[in-house]
Amino acid sequence: MPIENNRLTSDQYQENFSDIHPPFETKEAALTEANRCLFCYDAPCMKSCPTSINVPKFIKQITTDNVKGSAHTIFESNILGAGCSRVCPVEKLCEGACVYNLMDETPIHIAKLQRYSTEMALEKKWPLFIRKPSNGKKVAIVGAGPAGLSCAHVLSREGIDVTVYEKESKGGGLMTYGIAAYKVTPAFCEEEVNYILSIGGIEIKYNHELGKNITLEELQKNYDAVYLGFGVGVARQLNIPGEELEGVVDAISFIYDVRTKGYENVPVGDKVAVIGMGMTAIDAATQARRLGAKEVTLVYRRTQEEMPCTEAELDIAMLDECKIIWLAAPKEVIGGGGKVVKLVCSVMKLGEPDASGRRSPVETDETLTLDVDMVIKAAGQIPFTELVNKNSIENANGKIKINNTATNIKGVFAGGDCVNGGREVVDAVQAGKDGAFEILKYFEEL
Repeated sequence: MPIENNRLTSDQYQENFSDIHPPFETKEAALTEANRCLFCYDAPCMKSCPTSINVPKFIKQITTDNVKGSAHTIFESNILGAGCSRVCPVEKLCEGACVYNLMDETPIHIAKLQRYSTEMALEKKWPLFIRKPSNGKKVAIVGAGPAGLSCAHVLSREGIDVTVYEKESKGGGLMTYGIAAYKVTPAFCEEEVNYILSIGGIEIKYNHELGKNITLEELQKNYDAVYLGFGVGVARQLNIPGEELEGVVDAISFIYDVRTKGYENVPVGDKVAVIGMGMTAIDAATQARRLGAKEVTLVYRRTQEEMPCTEAELDIAMLDECKIIWLAAPKEVIGGGGKVVKLVCSVMKLGEPDASGRRSPVETDETLTLDVDMVIKAAGQIPFTELVNKNSIENANGKIKINNTATNIKGVFAGGDCVNGGREVVDAVQAGKDGAFEILKYFEEL
């Protein structure tokens, strides 16, 4: 059972990683769908969007062939609206709130309509926003992910000069490096970042990491305000025997490699076990299958009722023929010749609800053993605790504490995953907007 790369042909990779939610093929198809909308007053779809996109308005603009106006309506609330149209869990947000669900009818395909408008804007490079003249204020942003880019765009529109410090060689954060390639490609992410930067007044300094190439003290000295949007990224360890064996990898690194190295260069096993049932776990499992793994098994310590991923994401894994073992937690990785050969799991049962409201898994005396040659850990991510403590930023177990996006350090603001521990891309976009508004308010009060 070898772990090897280049398992499939170029055509097979292309087919396996093609767009999982293709756009409308014709203008007529988009118009037909848009005209299904009831344009609800006090629309629930708008209320369920973390960035409060005026959904009825942008869909109405599509019906009148005002696609440019539609894109502006979307970007005004969510400058990463193009990417979010591909990756948002719309079944629990806008589309899940659509009134058609109450009529036992298919909800409006809001994400697909949003993609129709926004991708046309990116393709045609429509200049939908005009930057105010520079007012001399300078802001440093740490992290060119959704929160940082959203904050940067709002500030730039108001005439603030923004410098973004990004540890990677490309912008986009999670969008570029942490999401399944069949949802959004690195090339699209680059196009979206370039569109955001096209407003002017935003400079991104790549390969600059806080704590290594730059310090918070330097940023405070050289800028009028600082916004921290560096997310999370440290993979949670399983802390079980055998975790150090060859063939045990974390999902973040695995997905990063798929995004950056090319499909043929990412090794995968014959029999793969993925630990976890969040979005990252699903992305890792489905991509392992699409890279050529013969068998992929998701192992989760709770039941389907408590899983953090959506039913739509679970359906993707099921369609890819991934197996699922509920009520099982990794206990030990057994090796042979330094490599993974088996995964031993404890059979669990559910006890009382924990702080999250989900019933806590309790270990039983039973175990089960899987023959595997690769184990992918997707048990969550933990904050950059050492980084925030080193900079004397008030935090709770590494998650930065804020008061309306302001940290305990004057002139330093924060938002996104580094504050909440990890939510959706659209939540990070809103956090960036909130941070920008607070920084503007802070400047007014100086």
